[in-house]
Amino acid sequence: MSEFPVKIRAGGVGKQFASAHGPVTALQEFTLEVHDGEFLCLVGPSGCGKSTFLRILAGLLDAGSGTIEIFRETEADRPLTSMVFQEYAVFPWKTVTENVAFGPQMRGISKAERTETALTWIERVGLKRFADHYPHQLSGGMRQRVGIARALANDSEILLMDEPLGALDAQNRTVLQEQLLELWQEGRKTVLYVTHSIEEAVLLGDRVVLMTAHPGTVKTEFSIPLPRPRSLKTTAEPEFAQLNYAIWESLRDEVQRSIEEGR
Repeated sequence: MSEFPVKIRAGGVGKQFASAHGPVTALQEFTLEVHDGEFLCLVGPSGCGKSTFLRILAGLLDAGSGTIEIFRETEADRPLTSMVFQEYAVFPWKTVTENVAFGPQMRGISKAERTETALTWIERVGLKRFADHYPHQLSGGMRQRVGIARALANDSEILLMDEPLGALDAQNRTVLQEQLLELWQEGRKTVLYVTHSIEEAVLLGDRVVLMTAHPGTVKTEFSIPLPRPRSLKTTAEPEFAQLNYAIWESLRDEVQRSIEEGR
């Protein structure tokens, strides 16, 4: 991906949180570059600061130290980032259409235009029949599709995804992995994707960056040379299994350290 310009540059980022036992360092000297149009996956043990870094990029947290640079498109009139959370973060009092149209509404897009945009994305994630339903009428997998459609409808330059499929059962997760691949391959939006699943990272990503156990910093990275477009069939390729094993071998010690520390 080096031939593409840098979209995100983080240099020496650190972040501490207060606790009853004193300050806890979530990130320490975290340095990373993400290129325009790249699908980059962050993988690491629990508590290593993956989600913290995403929230810093989204503007939900301030970096305690270091620098964050995000390079906007020239004369861009769309949001810089949109975020998809693991916990079905949809408005329970809004219909599916109203949820997906929320971002364009906040940007002052007319009702007719934002509704058309919302319905387009609702159809693309397979929820056309449920456009007028409320979240409580949907399954968990369907609610997560609403969250993904809402982020895509907002047409941000960067999509931040914090374990968006982590709460789903295996079957729903597989379906949504394939849908994510199809949607990303159409537009090649810059994506920073946090996951605990090595298999998911290898299937989706152009590059997989591994983080150390707490405090989190970059341990190493793997380029994923598997050809695109990818699908579930990709997981049957010998190279897919080899990459999974190589990444696990590199990550194993960090996971063990996280377990020993009780995280």
